[in-house]
Amino acid sequence: MAGSEEAGEPPQIREAFERTVRLVSSARLREAVMAPLADSDAELALLAEIEGATSSRLIAEERGFGELTADELVHGVPHARFINASFAYAKPREPNRFNPANRGAWYAALDVETCIAEVGHHLTQALADAGDFDAVVEYGEMIASMAGVFIDLRGLPDHPALDPDKTKGYPVGNALAAQARTAGHNGIIYSSVRYAGGTCIAALWPNVVQSVAQGAMYRLTWTGNPDYSWEAI
Repeated sequence: MAGSEEAGEPPQIREAFERTVRLVSSARLREAVMAPLADSDAELALLAEIEGATSSRLIAEERGFGELTADELVHGVPHARFINASFAYAKPREPNRFNPANRGAWYAALDVETCIAEVGHHLTQALADAGDFDAVVEYGEMIASMAGVFIDLRGLPDHPALDPDKTKGYPVGNALAAQARTAGHNGIIYSSVRYAGGTCIAALWPNVVQSVAQGAMYRLTWTGNPDYSWEAI
């Protein structure tokens, strides 16, 4: 399947990925933060209700959030909360490359090296903004399969949506993602901007992310400068 390349539109492709990798902060993999505060199931249920009043994911699952409607979210599948959270916890005042500020996406790659380069770049920028390059951060793999029709930018490395400067690339990427969602496409496949030779996928709908399972753990370490090291743990 191909797009109208004569009209300047990127191609579309029907593709199946048996194994994609997303990195999730280890803090999200731990026991619910309220659990140690409860002495009984009844107390835990009450605390969960209080937590839900401010949880974007739980609010989205109940009544939608931002541009995300409740009926788009997934239920009764392994790691549903991780899938839903990736769409509900968008940056409050800042879009990403293929999602607006009030609707997230599931960003993944075909290998962990690409994931680490992408995550490491953004964490390095955050540490630079904070003025402190001393940090240790742990991440866990979330393995998932995906299939369907995607916008394919792999043959268009100079596409403006892939500009390393986010002030240039992100607005174009968001416009492209909005068009893809309107057309009902599952996501966008693109060459990693931060890791040469890497392939990334932005899934634009929660139900695109299938058969999620937790994988290996990794540690990224900064010791006073922007260069970081990483290791499996």
